[in-house]
Amino acid sequence: MPRPVGELAPPSRLLLGPGPSMVHPRVLRAMSIPLLGHLDPDFLGIMNEVQAQLRHVFRTTNVFTIALSGTGSAGMEASLVNLIEPGDTVIVGINGVFGGRMADVVERCGGIPIKIEAAWGKVFDPQQIEDALRHARGVKAVALVHAETSTGAHQPLEGLGALCHRYGALLVVDAVTSLAGVPLETDAWEIDACFSGTQKCLSCPPGLSPLTFSTRALEVVKTRKRKVQSWYLDLSLIADYWAEGKRAYHHTAPISMIYALREALRLVLEEGLEARFARHRRNSAALIAGLATFGCALQAKEGHGLPTLNCVTVPQNTDEALIRKSLLAEFDIEIGGGLGPLAGKVWRIGLMGESSRQEHVMALLSALEQIAGRHKGRKPAGDALTTALQSYASCA
Repeated sequence: MPRPVGELAPPSRLLLGPGPSMVHPRVLRAMSIPLLGHLDPDFLGIMNEVQAQLRHVFRTTNVFTIALSGTGSAGMEASLVNLIEPGDTVIVGINGVFGGRMADVVERCGGIPIKIEAAWGKVFDPQQIEDALRHARGVKAVALVHAETSTGAHQPLEGLGALCHRYGALLVVDAVTSLAGVPLETDAWEIDACFSGTQKCLSCPPGLSPLTFSTRALEVVKTRKRKVQSWYLDLSLIADYWAEGKRAYHHTAPISMIYALREALRLVLEEGLEARFARHRRNSAALIAGLATFGCALQAKEGHGLPTLNCVTVPQNTDEALIRKSLLAEFDIEIGGGLGPLAGKVWRIGLMGESSRQEHVMALLSALEQIAGRHKGRKPAGDALTTALQSYASCA
């Protein structure tokens, strides 16, 4: 017989990695509220409230705006398996890990991915996308990552929806690391399918994927020639559960996670989106200024760095993994390392939602100065902290 385990008591960490982010106590309290049945009228009313909140955050009037049961990767897969059928051509922008994942899912749908590529850290310009649309012809969709978590690159989207529609294609957007952290205009930019995750800028535990489909995208789902390959992610079935007035059983929704998302969205709307975007920019600028004193620089192309996910080059002659281990073991601070070709070359520092606070920026820089001072055999100089404070003062 296995020995009984003790009460769960994980350490308290400052989460400044690529996700999950810190969670507000109000969200954690919401998760402890007693359960309702997933078809209880009161719970269905909560679902309606969450849909209205999500429409505000997505900046959309799309009727089909839901919180899909599953993480952001489930939102990605749901978007593609519902829109793509065997033989469909899809242009996929790959400038990091997550564009590559979308191309993989397109192939698993039987689609034909046309991969347009950019160096990791760079973004795509409209001409590159239009050239691909013109050359391929008959493209079903264009799939782009708005906020590439592996590189910290921020892809401009303005005008791309209209461009895709001129060629009869849909625009599918991965907004996992951008929703509620940087501007995202679903309707104004004519995005057809947009998905995110709760554990990033929304500062809610992982487990749900906010998802919105335009009328154009829903029509594609309704007129498919064959059933969606995934029963669980078939949006034509899920739509009937989320549609007010229908509420047909599909699966048992994660009740406590819906509670948590409702409270997380309340916090977003109380702060206001514009104020929230400004907070993310302000804290990112101070972090980058402080890190520059160590010799770090943004990996992303100048002018296209994400304020929510700061991907920075590691100082020369630095054992980056050792420093990350020291941060975690000695200071209870988590940051991320690089993926793919950036492994060992960058740190990925998330300042998302509740993690994006001045005190968190200063705590990280202070810890790095102590580690650097010890490794160099000198006392910390305080340059990073001073430079970060100067950045904050200039924003005041």
